[in-house]
Amino acid sequence: MCLAVPGRILETEERGGARVARVQFGGIVREAHLDFVPEAAVGDYVMVHVGFAISMVDREEAERTYRLLEAMGLLAGEGLDGPGADVAPE
Repeated sequence: MCLAVPGRILETEERGGARVARVQFGGIVREAHLDFVPEAAVGDYVMVHVGFAISMVDREEAERTYRLLEAMGLLAGEGLDGPGADVAPE
């Protein structure tokens, strides 16, 4: 099953003519391309699917989605579950 996981953009950079972001998913940080959400900025929440941010969401929606995915056990295989796996620790 393929799914998009919500995360918070920590930083962005230009790389090879494309914008790339470091996105935090709980305690994990991964890179995601911002081609489909050019308006996304640091602090925004995005839904990431196979390394691409495919849409923006607000914080409440990101948290709700993350909790649902975690409750269904769909984050375990990605290493995104477990203690401290909230969407946006501050």
